[in-house]
Amino acid sequence: MNIITSLMRDGLSYFPHIEFLNVIEILIIAYIVYEIMAWITKTRAWTLLKGLLIIVGFTIASYLLHFDVILWIMGRIATIAVTALIIIFAPELRKALEQLGNKNIMNIFAFDSKSSEDGMSERTVDELINAAFTMSKPKTGALIVIERNENLAYIEKTGILINGIVSSQLLINIFEHNTPLHDGAVLIRGNTIVSATCYLPLSENMRISKDLGTRHRAAIGISEVSDSVTIVVSEETGRVSVAVGGNLIKVNDGEELKKELSVLLEDGKEDKKVSLLSKLLKGRGNDKDK
Repeated sequence: MNIITSLMRDGLSYFPHIEFLNVIEILIIAYIVYEIMAWITKTRAWTLLKGLLIIVGFTIASYLLHFDVILWIMGRIATIAVTALIIIFAPELRKALEQLGNKNIMNIFAFDSKSSEDGMSERTVDELINAAFTMSKPKTGALIVIERNENLAYIEKTGILINGIVSSQLLINIFEHNTPLHDGAVLIRGNTIVSATCYLPLSENMRISKDLGTRHRAAIGISEVSDSVTIVVSEETGRVSVAVGGNLIKVNDGEELKKELSVLLEDGKEDKKVSLLSKLLKGRGNDKDK
C-alpha cells in the first residue's frame, strides 16, 4: 500500500501546482480567446484568416522540406506582412475596440446566451417572397441582401438606418421609383430591415454575362465576399433571382424561392430535396438575366 501511495505521490509531482489565481488566469485567457474567435468569424477577418493559415501551412512545409530560399524570402517579408495586416484589419480593429469600450463592466465576463441575430422566421421569409414577386410584376428593381453567419456591419454603415420589422409593404415602398431610398441595396438581419441604400461591391468576374446590369453584378459581388443570400428583382425583365456563393440563379415562382431560402437560411436542415446548392453543383450558376 505504501508503494502505491509513493508512486501516486511521485506521479502527481510531475503536474504543476495549480492555485486559485491560476484558475482565474486560465478563465480570463479562455474568455479572450473565445471573444477573438467570435470576432473573427463574424467579420471579413475570417476569410483573411483562412488565407493566413494556408501561408503558415506552406511555411511549415517549406521548413520540413528544407526550402531555404523560400524560408529566407518569407523571413524578409514577415515584418511588412504584419504592417499590412494591421492596415487591412484597421476598420475591424477600431470597431472591436469601440465595442469593448461600450460594454458594461458587469457583463464583460458574461458569455452572451443570445445570438446577435435570432434567425429569420417563416413569416419574414413569406414577406420577402411576397415583396419580390409583387415588385416583379411592374418590374420594380430591387436588391435585398440577407445576412447569414458573417456580419455585414461594414455594408450596413454605407446605407441609411431603418431598423424596421420586415414586411412586404415596407420593402415595396423602399424600392418604389423616385423615392429617396430606392437606389442601392437593403440589408436584412434576422427579422429586421437594418438599413437601405447600401453600397455593395461589384463582381469583377469576367465570366459573368454581359447582359447583366449593375444591380446583378452587385448581388454577385457581395455573395463572393460573404456568405450572404441576395434576392434580385430585375428592373428590365421583372425576373427574380438569388445570388449566393458567387452564382446567380433564377427562380420561377414563390414556392421555389421559399424552398431555396429555407435551405440556405436554416442551419442543419440537410433533408431538403431540391436546394439552391444542388443547382450550383449542376452548373446552373450565372444564368443570363437583366
